[in-house]
Amino acid sequence: MEGILKKYQQKFKKVREEMDNWENLQSRLISQFSNASSIIQRLQVIGDKKNYGNLKGVDGIEDAVLQKQMESLENNLLSMKNTMEEFHKIVLSLEKMVRDSKQLLGGGSRQPSTKQLQQRMGIKPSLSDCLDGLVILQEMHKSEYLLKTSVVSALLKIAFKASSNDLGALRQLLVDQPNIPRDEVQFIFDIIFAENIC
Repeated sequence: MEGILKKYQQKFKKVREEMDNWENLQSRLISQFSNASSIIQRLQVIGDKKNYGNLKGVDGIEDAVLQKQMESLENNLLSMKNTMEEFHKIVLSLEKMVRDSKQLLGGGSRQPSTKQLQQRMGIKPSLSDCLDGLVILQEMHKSEYLLKTSVVSALLKIAFKASSNDLGALRQLLVDQPNIPRDEVQFIFDIIFAENIC
């Protein structure tokens, strides 16, 4: 059991790396979303001819400005799509860790009993604690990924008819990360690394 527990702790170190990467992606996505929102709001101003003042006389200015902004929006949305793909890779990585962890317990000639799964040696976590912690972290990140996907899809659907309030509400959903409570995540890591080996 000691050997399996060490393997679990290694998996949790990998999870911590993935979560650091998740935080970086989160910052990037919020920045990309804010940029896209700014462009969308500008498009509404650009579409109104009275906002061009003396520039109305410049031939093709409205189309040129609109085209440039549309290119910027397209590039930004493509960057958001790439960021979402990186989030998805982390979700898939966490799902694989959970599968591998279940196989770790189920593999071999002798499968541990329920009592062995829940047994603790001193302050070390039980195997059940480790597996449950991994499953919870995986579910949190999958739920958050699905929420982010919905928010990005909503932006695409309402892009040209969105008000600043709509855009602000969508951005706030991305900022809040409601499905990954930091204190709960830290509690899981505290349990797994109770012996301070990290």
